[in-house]
Amino acid sequence: MIQLIRQIILSDMNLAEQMMDLAAKAKAASRGVAKLTVEKKNGCLLAMADAIERESARIKEANVKDMEIGSAAGLSLAMLDRLKLDDKRISAMAKGLREVAALPDPVRRILEERVRPNGLKLQKVAVPIGVIVIIYESRPNVTADAAGLCFKSGNATILRGGKEAMNSNRVIVEVMLEAAKKYLPEFPQYAIQVVQTTDHQAINELLSLTQYVDLCIPRGGEGLIRAVAECSKVPVIKHYKGVCHIYVHSKANLDMAEQIVMNAKCQRPAVCNAMETLLVDRQIVASFLPRIANLLWGKNVELRADAQAYKILTPLSIGKKLIQASENDFYNEYNDYIMNVRVVNDVNEAVEHIAKYGSAHSDAIVTNDEVAANIFLDGVDSAAVYWNASTRFTDGGEFGMGAEIGISTDKIGARGPMGLEELTSYKWIGIGSGQLRI
Repeated sequence: MIQLIRQIILSDMNLAEQMMDLAAKAKAASRGVAKLTVEKKNGCLLAMADAIERESARIKEANVKDMEIGSAAGLSLAMLDRLKLDDKRISAMAKGLREVAALPDPVRRILEERVRPNGLKLQKVAVPIGVIVIIYESRPNVTADAAGLCFKSGNATILRGGKEAMNSNRVIVEVMLEAAKKYLPEFPQYAIQVVQTTDHQAINELLSLTQYVDLCIPRGGEGLIRAVAECSKVPVIKHYKGVCHIYVHSKANLDMAEQIVMNAKCQRPAVCNAMETLLVDRQIVASFLPRIANLLWGKNVELRADAQAYKILTPLSIGKKLIQASENDFYNEYNDYIMNVRVVNDVNEAVEHIAKYGSAHSDAIVTNDEVAANIFLDGVDSAAVYWNASTRFTDGGEFGMGAEIGISTDKIGARGPMGLEELTSYKWIGIGSGQLRI
């Protein structure tokens, strides 16, 4: 009923007024969320999780509407699969909220403490960011994940999902809010909100409201993230694409290298931490490249090779997918069974290649040479850099964060997987006994 009344009120406003109303209410709610104890926040999250499972039929009913609309609009099978909510995915949403509830409270942590010579005690204390706008595509399960993480970290959330998931997103948030309000009557009513319009101009209006909105986190393809970053007047945490590399050094254990390459490329090629380019040291290219190519071809991977790699692989490629790489191929995030191959002279050339073509996401070296490894680890300026491990580990869950709201390739603020701690800022608290500045 509250949502219906609110929709009637919003229908009488123009778009700019709607977004102003949404953001102003979120800002007021953020102050209420910030005051909640960890016990109250956790209780709300557990109540939300129970409600999502209890109201699964209601959620699936809304999702069926989205699936029908998406199918009629010609969404691909892959997109429809991302959109679909079944019992397993709904259960995973509830499980995710319970896992967030079990994590330590990121708010009010003392990050640093010092006492000045005059006796003034200074504490650097973690605090919520405030109002966070999450813009994402297709997957309605992101709605619960994002809302839960932002709420646990003391923030209010404004969610703008894809138009194809509008019904699902709306009902998921309704279920979460109803459960939280029942558990905690003083729950801030507008702590979690969904943008109720699919008009793209709504994003421009919302992200111009610097007096209310503190941060925007877009999740989706490079086009979406660039569009958001270009129009936003509030800070945006970006992750344009994942052009991830693995460099197999001349002193690598080749059996290990095989396993790492196959995992990084083939375990789940459509994700941002999957490898897109394999760099092979010239000293081992004749022995390693044919064996890894055959394994990759066995998984139906198309190889796009530089001139030297192409020359080595051509005699082996009858009936296999091999083409000569173009310059632009090395900038590509394929998210598919396609992979670039390049031969490099040494670790320094590998670092230079990554600096030019990489996206500062995740890159790895495979070697038994500690000196070469350290040159790579120090020289590659990415959010995550690995020695003898797959790039697929760049993930909040794999990093022990419990969950993530995204992966940042920015260098200011959060970088890499973003969990609860990355959704906080800090303030300085000074505790004195009458100290005066002289």
